[in-house]
Amino acid sequence: MFYNAKEDDLKISTGNVHYITFGNGDKPLVMIPGLRLANIAGGSKPVAWFYRMFAKEYRIYMFDRRDSIKDPVTIHDLAEDTAEAMKALSIRNAYIFGASQGGSIAQDLAIHHPELVKKMVLGVTLSRPNPTVEMNINLWIDMAKNKGLGAVAEDYTYKGFSESYLKKNKIFIPLSLRIQKFMDRDRFIALAKAVLTVDTYDRLNEIKCPVLVLTGGQDKIASRAASVEIAEKLGCEHYIYEELGHEAYSESKDFNRRIYEFFMVPGTVN
Repeated sequence: MFYNAKEDDLKISTGNVHYITFGNGDKPLVMIPGLRLANIAGGSKPVAWFYRMFAKEYRIYMFDRRDSIKDPVTIHDLAEDTAEAMKALSIRNAYIFGASQGGSIAQDLAIHHPELVKKMVLGVTLSRPNPTVEMNINLWIDMAKNKGLGAVAEDYTYKGFSESYLKKNKIFIPLSLRIQKFMDRDRFIALAKAVLTVDTYDRLNEIKCPVLVLTGGQDKIASRAASVEIAEKLGCEHYIYEELGHEAYSESKDFNRRIYEFFMVPGTVN
């Protein structure tokens, strides 16, 4: 029912990586999630259901960050972890989808390990720090230290989702925030700081695989401009969900469809 969804652990040189895998296809698809408030352990069934349209043609892998995260850690470090995990599982020439921080990791991966990446979709992401993301990350680090991750979750929710979503779910959001589970505070802080280490903008021309960029026009987390400038620098296809924000990938009814269609159509290099 859940497309052969499984979870496992993988030992790499920097620590242990937990990952989810599902799908019945023979084409590898690696999904790199963004900065999270909880680890992905236990999430295989919801993840497989949400991305079920990919299950027939692809074997999907979603890697968590390694378990031994300590400050400082950089986007490049996290990309190298992803590359090592992929190689350990004999994943080459893969389709890549990276969202938010995961999109920054995906860019670094494509620059330093082009043999691992066939086509790539970048969602609501950035290639260099900007005032919007710096303000949010510094705020969340301060909140995590002084108020806990629950305060971070509340701030992210009201910034990340669209006004229509917040209005529609205003009764349920407070409850969902109360029951949410969180990772270790120091782990979150280290990963949050890593967001501000992304430094791929000046090397985007080294990415030779086909790329699609998707973003929200009302992105209050990373900013609309951060994704648009990636697409413009690459000269690649992009689409803006004008009424949505940073959670465009979870709110939009056709976000996954756009990824699916981009991956299925033979592409050319940028």
